[in-house]
Formats: sequence, C-alpha cells, structure tokens
Amino acid sequence: MRHPPLQPGWIDAPHRSAALGRFELESGEQIDDLHVSYVVHGDDDHDARHTRGARTKPVILGLCAIGSTHHRLDFLIGAARAFDPARFTVLVIDALGNGLSSSPSNSATQAGRRFPRFTIRDMVRSQKRLLEHLRIDTLHAVVGASMGGMQALQWGVSYPGMMSHIVALTPMAKTAPWAQAINHAGRLALANAPLDSDGAPDWSAWVTVMHVLAMRTPQRFAQDLAQDAAQPPGVTDWLARRTQWWRAQQCDPLDWTYQSWAYDAHDVGHTPGFAGDTARALASITARTLIGVPRIDLYNPVEDGIWAAQQIPGRTLLQLPFDSGHLMASEADAAAAQQLNDALGRFVA
Repeated sequence: MRHPPLQPGWIDAPHRSAALGRFELESGEQIDDLHVSYVVHGDDDHDARHTRGARTKPVILGLCAIGSTHHRLDFLIGAARAFDPARFTVLVIDALGNGLSSSPSNSATQAGRRFPRFTIRDMVRSQKRLLEHLRIDTLHAVVGASMGGMQALQWGVSYPGMMSHIVALTPMAKTAPWAQAINHAGRLALANAPLDSDGAPDWSAWVTVMHVLAMRTPQRFAQDLAQDAAQPPGVTDWLARRTQWWRAQQCDPLDWTYQSWAYDAHDVGHTPGFAGDTARALASITARTLIGVPRIDLYNPVEDGIWAAQQIPGRTLLQLPFDSGHLMASEADAAAAQQLNDALGRFVA
C-alpha cells in the first residue's frame, strides 16, 4: 500500500483494510484475494460497535474518483461541513485499482497485467461486500464525485432500497465518447512516456492531458498561472511543478490505466435486468438524488450529468455558476466547495 503524503486539508484518519477472499468479477474472472481499504470518520470504534449492534449514527458512504484515494471527499467532511462526523458515521472506501484496495500494483498473486480487468459495477460490488463484512445494511447517503459520482449512481441502480440519499457530483450514467477519448489520450501519454532513472514513466504528458485539458477550463488555468509564485508565470514551469507534485502522490501508471478502462466501459444500463437501457436503469433509482454539475466540464460533459438527472424521479439538479470545470467538485475551488457544503448539508439533513 502506497498512501500518498498528506496534503493541506486532508484528514489523517486511521487506515483500515478488510481481507474479503476470492471475488468473482462481471467478466467471470476473479480476484484471488480481495482486500478493500477504507477509513471511518465519526466513530473510532466503528467495527466493534456495529458488531454489537450499537451503531447509533446514520452512515454516509463516500466513494473516490479515478486515480484518487479516500481523501477525495475530505473537503465535505468535518464540523460545520456537509458531512459532520458528530452527526454521521462517514465511511469512505478506496475503489478497486487505486493502489490501496486490490490493484495491479499490490496484488501478491496477480501482479501487473496478470490482474483481471474490472468494471465500475465490480467496484460497487466490492464495496457492498465490505459493508456486508461490517454488517451494515442501511445507508443514509452514498456520495461521490467524478468516477465516485458514477459509482454513486450505480449504487442507486444496483441496490435501490439500501440508501435514502444519493449525491453524484460531475457524474455520467453512461460514459461519453468525449471522456473515453480523454482517457485514451492519457493512456497514450503513459504508454509513450520515457522512463526516468528509477524506471518510472515521465508523467509530464499525462499531467498536461489530465490535469489541464481535462480537469480545468481555459479560465481556471489562466487563474492558476496568475496565482503562481513564479514571476512571470510560465506554462512549462507550472507543468513541471505539477508533474513533480503528482509523482510524489505515488500513483501507479498501470493502476490508473485499469481504472480508466473501467471508466470507459461504464453504463448503468448494463446492470442485469435493464438490457442496456440507461434511461430505464436511472428511472429505477428510488433514493432522493442530487446531481451537481459546473458551468462547463471538459472531462465529464455537463450535458451528460443533466440528462442523467432528468431520468431520475425526485432528483435535485444543482448547477453551480463556476468556471473551474471538473475541479468544481473538489477543494480546489473554494467558492464552489463552500456552496457544495451548504447545499449538500441541507440535502442530507
């Protein structure tokens, strides 16, 4: 397990991992020894208390985005934030392939490309397996951003009676061709990257694709350059520093590649029982659902999030008037983060 160094704003909660045995995937292949990494906010003795039937606070399930960890939603967790651990038990699970839960980079018996490909539904099923292990059968809310939002919608389709609320930020119910092309460009950037002296790929081209062209808008990138400590601000200098920062996060290129394949293939309509009908799958969601989108998103198109919201009965569509693009659903945009905390706090209350 390669936990990245703590960043400003991250919560240093104890890391936990559950060994859950052999796990069959949608493809018919299997993970030999599934382990799922997670953290708990708001109940320091969650496992033991729940085993004794003593859990007293509603549980919020948090999900992470592509290439991220259980820290992805930390900007929403804390006193006076949307998910206050004094009111909720917040359980945040690391997705398959993020280097903390079972991944190509950490498997003892299926390392590297021997690791079987998985889907977003497999991520959700592995999370359900963990909740069964923890004897949790009811959720107050399922929450995620980006790929986490895609998982949240899949939770609503796969297990419609298990949660009362869903929060999906910058999501898609079916991955758009545009997002698939972005991921393909990211994979090409890694596949063609030269190796450094440590044998690791040069992330600079990937960072340009994923951290600038996908995650930001032209307005946001210009703003970031203007706030850069270097004077005058320079694109190449900013990218070099961003690449150095990302490399320190210790993400494994093959892990990200596997998650990107799952991202590309996703469609809630392929859930058993819906025969590829994405709209009908979304219409089956019974939880109160909030979908949040920015003004523009150059990774997960805004139109796809709006369309998904239109298919779900009783949904709330939150359109934030900010130009940070895909970064809207993160701590990177302070104004958006504050508005999200306010809106989501009211929604889950």
